[in-house]
Amino acid sequence: MNKNELISEIKKKQSFLCVGLDTDINKIPEHLKSADDPIFAFNKAIVDATAQYAVAYKPNIAFYECYGISGWKSLEKTVNYIKNKFPEIFLIADAKRGDIGNTSKMYAKAFLENLPFDAVTIAPYMGEDSVTPFLTYEGKWAILLALTSNKGAFDFQFKESDGKCLYEHVLATSQQWGNDENMMYVVGATKAEMLGNVRAIAPNHFLLVPGVGAQGGSLEAVVQYGMNKDCGLLVNSSRGIIYADTTERFAEVAAEKSKELQVQMADLMAQYMK
Repeated sequence: MNKNELISEIKKKQSFLCVGLDTDINKIPEHLKSADDPIFAFNKAIVDATAQYAVAYKPNIAFYECYGISGWKSLEKTVNYIKNKFPEIFLIADAKRGDIGNTSKMYAKAFLENLPFDAVTIAPYMGEDSVTPFLTYEGKWAILLALTSNKGAFDFQFKESDGKCLYEHVLATSQQWGNDENMMYVVGATKAEMLGNVRAIAPNHFLLVPGVGAQGGSLEAVVQYGMNKDCGLLVNSSRGIIYADTTERFAEVAAEKSKELQVQMADLMAQYMK
């Protein structure tokens, strides 16, 4: 999916919601645990209930890898189902990969050729050759970790060199490798006040913003500091949607929570997207 297609879908749905599929078999409703593939059954129900309000889904790959072959099969079934039934949806592999060039080529092939993902999250610590293999696929994206919302972000990301924080160096240097047509950045919602600084360095790139909802990030603050003329945001919510209810009404409640966010997003787009 290219940038214009993504922007078009955002405008059409009046939403920039990304639903995180961080599916933990221990947290899904009891009545699904007897299914042949409980993880896929849960994901399918969530997707069917929320697709009208979301423009993207983001499976967290660790939640599938931990189950070995069966987990990968659940992941494959999930992403193929989404792409076949909802081809307009933007699919993100939240894999946080990043290794020497040859290895990154294999990771890129795994997610962007063998699976129908549109984007992969990347840990850019190893530099250019760990990122560029993901940028060779037309219509596909690398999403670089820039400024994260976890406690450990302060261990490295705010360390200064030449008068700039490390995350600022990541934003500036990486733009020599790709552009706003094939590269996005992860910026945590709990760092919303820093989004203005991120926007000064990367004014036209899309930002993937986790942390709204269960992690306490403010949607309005994210929009205030991070939205640009094309929207430029994909705001992720995981637990606040997929685990909002653990009864047989789980999908219905997930739809309600997604709609609540979509309504807020539509209002904020009208206010800030100029």
